[in-house]
Amino acid sequence: MLLLRNASLRLLFLGQALYWSCSIIGITLTSLVGARLAPWPVLATLPLALLVLGNLAAVRPLSMFMQRHGRRRGLMRGAAFGIVGGGVAAAGVVLGSFLVFCAGIACIGVYQASAGYYRYAALEAVDASQKGRAAACVVGGGIGAALLAPSIALWSRDALATPFAGAYLAIAALAAIGLLVMSRLREGAVPQPAGGGWSTLPALLRRPALRAAVCMTAIGHGLMVLAMNATPLAMEICGLSLASAAQVIQWHVIGMFLPAFFAGALVDRWGSRRVAALGAACIAVSACVALGGSTFAPFFASSFLLGVGWNLMIIAGTTLLGESHAPQERGQAQALMELTNSGTAALMSFASGALLHGLGWPAINLAMLPLLAVAASLLWTARGQPKAVA
Repeated sequence: MLLLRNASLRLLFLGQALYWSCSIIGITLTSLVGARLAPWPVLATLPLALLVLGNLAAVRPLSMFMQRHGRRRGLMRGAAFGIVGGGVAAAGVVLGSFLVFCAGIACIGVYQASAGYYRYAALEAVDASQKGRAAACVVGGGIGAALLAPSIALWSRDALATPFAGAYLAIAALAAIGLLVMSRLREGAVPQPAGGGWSTLPALLRRPALRAAVCMTAIGHGLMVLAMNATPLAMEICGLSLASAAQVIQWHVIGMFLPAFFAGALVDRWGSRRVAALGAACIAVSACVALGGSTFAPFFASSFLLGVGWNLMIIAGTTLLGESHAPQERGQAQALMELTNSGTAALMSFASGALLHGLGWPAINLAMLPLLAVAASLLWTARGQPKAVA
């Protein structure tokens, strides 16, 4: 197995598991802490918004830093922000300070941004015939977090005298382990960046394959966030229990990561475009299943399929992006994909609640289908394009 043979992939797999453990702990508890500390109830979700903004602000600077100085230093720097962010957030909980807590969560957003580059580092650790499996190996690290992080969140929540403070110290500790793991990463070649700054982006987007990789990955990621965020609220509206919603979300997260153990081989065998189309089809089926009823079974099946579709699209899109730019363009190209993904996720996060209450759960799922058709059309226009840029 490629993961067992390649030391860099093992380190990136472990780093991914550590990051997603931090993320799941944060997703589970941050809105609850925000509601306790916020001076007004309307600000309860501000820390999660700042998490997204911290991510967006750091995506491009981190990418360009790694283009000039290498992956290891950039990924270590991102993990360091996770340590600081966890510690500051814990201090905010102990002090009862909403502002301090928000500052810590924004720093964790920088860690989130750096973790998005783990799968790109994997592409650089293997030869061309193994890139799909390499990206999948790293994404698959999230399965360990999906199984263990909820228990860590529950245990650490009451580990200290001040409720919830221990959870953010746990995030700092996991990020510290992540920093040590990244310090062991073997540095590959560091190609000199292509000049031009933001002015190079239109030239990159004129390439059909790169444009398809960026846009269809953003569509898949955005739709996953939209439906995932709306699902617990929709289940509550339908009269289903919180325990049922927790089970559905857990299996959604398993669906996000479990396919990574075979998706990479499919990309290497069938090609990125076919696997991306399969992922889009899974999300379309997920939307149709969700329209089939308001009982537990449709929610469970649609959420699991949604996770599977996201996994296939993110792995295929990452691999297709790597085939569509030269080494000296990786900083700009990868920053473009991560910035687009993060921006779409932020938009869908803010829109999910309003769309659910304004239009309803069936309308959300129907609206997913035209966007998936756009992704399919972009993949069609990219057919026959060369696999690398000279």
